[in-house]
Formats: sequence, structure tokens, C-alpha cells
Amino acid sequence: MFATLKFPSLFANNMQWLEQKQSSILSAALIITIANIASSLAGLLRSRLLISYFFDSQSSQQAYEALLVAFQIPDMLFQLIVLGAVSATFIPLFAKVRQRSEAAAFKLASVVTTAMLLAFIAAAIIVAIFAEPLTYLRTGSAFTAEQVTIVVRLTRIMLLAQIFFAISNVMSSMLQSYQRFIIPSISPILYNFGIVAGVFLLEPVFGIYAAGIGVCIGALLHLLIQVPFVHKLGFRFTWSLDFSLPESQQLVKLIPPRFLTIAATEFQRVALGFFATSLGNLSFVIMKHAVDLMILPIRLFGVPIGQASLPFLSAESAKIDHKRFRTLLTRSLNQITFFAFPAAVLILILRVPFVRLVFGTRNFPWETTLLMGKVLAVIALSIPAQAVVQLLIRSFHALKDTVTPLIVTTLSVTVYLLGAAGVIYLTDFGVLGLAAVTGIAAVLELGLFLYFLERRIPGCLDQVFLTSQLKMMAASFFMAVFLYLPFRIFDELVFDTSRTIELIGLTITTGTMGMLVYIYFAALFAIPELSIIATILDSIGAATRKSVAQTPELIVDTMDDDSL
Repeated sequence: MFATLKFPSLFANNMQWLEQKQSSILSAALIITIANIASSLAGLLRSRLLISYFFDSQSSQQAYEALLVAFQIPDMLFQLIVLGAVSATFIPLFAKVRQRSEAAAFKLASVVTTAMLLAFIAAAIIVAIFAEPLTYLRTGSAFTAEQVTIVVRLTRIMLLAQIFFAISNVMSSMLQSYQRFIIPSISPILYNFGIVAGVFLLEPVFGIYAAGIGVCIGALLHLLIQVPFVHKLGFRFTWSLDFSLPESQQLVKLIPPRFLTIAATEFQRVALGFFATSLGNLSFVIMKHAVDLMILPIRLFGVPIGQASLPFLSAESAKIDHKRFRTLLTRSLNQITFFAFPAAVLILILRVPFVRLVFGTRNFPWETTLLMGKVLAVIALSIPAQAVVQLLIRSFHALKDTVTPLIVTTLSVTVYLLGAAGVIYLTDFGVLGLAAVTGIAAVLELGLFLYFLERRIPGCLDQVFLTSQLKMMAASFFMAVFLYLPFRIFDELVFDTSRTIELIGLTITTGTMGMLVYIYFAALFAIPELSIIATILDSIGAATRKSVAQTPELIVDTMDDDSL
């Protein structure tokens, strides 16, 4: 497919940083984190833009809720066929084959891509045909017929985007296997840019459907940015269903439990849509965007360290002695929780300012802001649990174990479904009850994963690890105390938060004070992970010094340019 493409100019010297290999978990995670920050900001900008366009009246608000619901089925197909069933198990096997033969590894990638595309196209056709009954089946009684129509049309449009994602995700997995994390981390930024561009340019003509077209544009950009880089690695796609490689057969054996694990998780998300649309009053919008804010630190710390750890853990898992595996895992767990605990405190205390800054457009109701803040406070308590689970799932995949995640996920989803049904039909807790059940299920999932991990690799949860966790919790507690008091005082006496600039000032000022308190107590308690911050600052300082050292040469070149 890509054999005839030439990209001579793309890999000029000034673009070599895009191909840089990350040789440690921390450096790889740092790259992913920086890109995830940019991607997350772009995603939040996208949501704010959509709200500003589609939240002016009750009908437009319902159309916006329909847009969020429409994402579910295409996303579910992607998670089931691509992200869940293939990519997590693909990286360890691809790395294993590549040690023996790079040509065989690329053959495996072609087989996986071919099988995945065929499966996805077949599933997409079925979903497109039955989009309407599927929508009625997964939405509650408060969802209107007009909203169902919008969901059906948007679902059919956005199915095309998932085909692009299917291809690009295999490319991302290959690049990550080569320990090149920059391009896979940048591509989501282009995805969000495509959505924003689609809405900005096409909304006057297509209305709410411009967002669906933008999703397709963004997905195409997500794919195209990766093509030249996998091409340079030597990959040439060929249509193939040759499963003669032992690793391809092993992949097929690993897929069913992983598929069922993702199916359970996706069923929970679809159930959330059903329960929230049963409540009405834009409850699905409130839950969805509260989760978007809650998941931000998970994307910044849990997912990057989990992604960066997988190739390293996979390399160590084949060894008889799991000492190195245990060391890498516990170190990564500590790194995640070191950032996740204070992030949860920040979101818990500053929940309303965060909601206002991200979603508080002129047409976003104040009552909705307050309710979303309450929901965010409830689910923020589960941030450390959900962040750690991102790594624990990948640690079992590195051990070629996809059955344990299936068992754990099934149990936690069952608890969620029973709890959510009880909240909706037996209580008046409403959307706050749904948020509480979501957090409880996440904490239960963490507990089960830790239990099975300790049975599989004894010694992971030793006294040193548990002591570190207790120190981080204590530092986070003091941070919460010293963050809440200044926040209340500054909010009442110093800042006029009816003005956006002063709201930003309040958030930055109190947030900085809280983080300084956390750092102080982390140093007081001698938490080793505090050195990560020093490492990051040293890296930034080194990059800055290098940039400054190169500045005179750049100035000379500019002054000599006659075209200026």
C-alpha cells in the first residue's frame, strides 16, 4: 500500500527529533505526557467550541447530547476490534518476532492489519444497517425521537473515521515497539484539530453533522502523520491472511479473553448512556464531560507510564527471574500515584473553576455548571485507582495473561451495573448516584487487580511499596487542607470570579500553592519519586540551554536572508 510513496523532504535534519528513540520508561512517558497535555487541551478546546455552537436552546442542547451519544457505537467498535483485541497483545508479540526477524515482524503487522480491516468493515456495515434499532436499544425513556434521528445519522458518518483509526493504531503499536513514542503521541492532536476545523468551516452548512464530518477529517490526519515514519522503519503493507507464524496463532488465542474484557468495559459505557438518558435533564452531557475532566490526569500520568512501560515489561516478562519485572512495575506504580494523588486533590477542591474554565461559555447554564462540579468531585476520588489500573492491565498483557483482566473487569462491571440500576430505579440520587457507583466500581477493580498481581508476582506489594503509598496519601491530605483554605479566602475576598481572567488567576494561584505544599511534604517524608520533578526540570533546562546556545547562529542566518 505504501511501497511507492516517497518522503525525502520529511526526514530532513530538523525533523529527526520526531524519530528519536526513547530508551527509558520515564523518558518515553515524558514524551507521551507532553503530547497528551497538548492533545487534552485540544480536546477540551473542541468540547468548548462544540458547546458554544450547539448549546443556545433546548433543541440545540438535545442535539449536542445526541452527538455525544453518537460517539458510543463507533468508539465501541474501535475499542473491541482494534484497540482492545489487537494492540495491547500485538506489541509484545511484535517485539518478540522482531528479535528473530524484522521481515517476519512486518509480515505479522500486515496480517493483523488485513484481518482487522476486514472485521471492522463487516462490523461497520452491520452497524450502519441497524443503527436505528441499536440507538433505541441503548438510550433511555427521556431520549427524544429527534435525538435518535441525529444519533443514527452521525453514527453512520463516524463509522468511516474508525476505519482510519484501525490502520493508524497498528502503526502506533509498531512505532511504540521501536520505542518511538513522539509521533503516536502527536497524532491525537491532529485528530482534535480535524474536528475543530470541521465544525468551524462546515457548521453553517451541515449544522450538528459538521462535527461528524470533522471526526472523519481528524481520523484521516491521525493516520497520515504516521505513514512516513513506519515507512522509514521498513514496513510495507501487503494484503495477507497468512497465519503461519506461531506468533500470529498465539495472537489469535490471546484475542478472545481480551475481546471479552473490552466488551465488558464498553458495555459499562453503553449502560452509562442508557442510565443517564433515562434521567434526562442533560444528565449524559453532565456525566460525559465530568468524566472528560476526571480522566485528564489519567491520560497525563496513568496512560503514558502504562504505554511506555509495556515494551520494557514485555522484554522482562520472558525471563525466569521476575526481579527486574517487579522492580520496573513497582517503580512505575509509584510514579503514577505520585502524580495521581495531588491531581485528584486539585480537581476535588477546584472542581467548579475547572468546569467554568473549560465548559463555561455564555450559553452554558450556571445550574449545569454546579451540578457538573458536584459530579466531578465524586468521581475525582477514584482518579488514583483508575490511573494505576492503566498500568496493571498492561502488566498482565506483558505476562501474556489476558484472562485475569477479563475476570477483574467482569466483576467490576457487574457491580457497576447492579449499583447503577439500583440508583436509577430505587433512589432519588440521580446523576450524583451514578457518579458514586462509577467511583466505587473503579476502586473495586483496582483492589482485584492488586490481589491477582500479588498472587502472580509475589513481592510487588511489599512494605516499601505500601509505605511509599501511605506517604503520598499523607502529603495529599495536607495539600487538600492547605489548598481549600486559601481557595475559599481568595474566592470570597480577593478575586472577582465573575471575570474569566480573575477566575484563571484564582485557579493558578491556589493550585500552585497546593502543589508547593505537596512538594514540601513529599520532601519532608522523603518520597523518592520527588526526584522525577528534578529530572524533568533538568531536562527542560538542558533543552533551554541548548536552544540558547544555537540562537546566535539562527540570528545570523536570518539577517543574511535577503528575502526578509
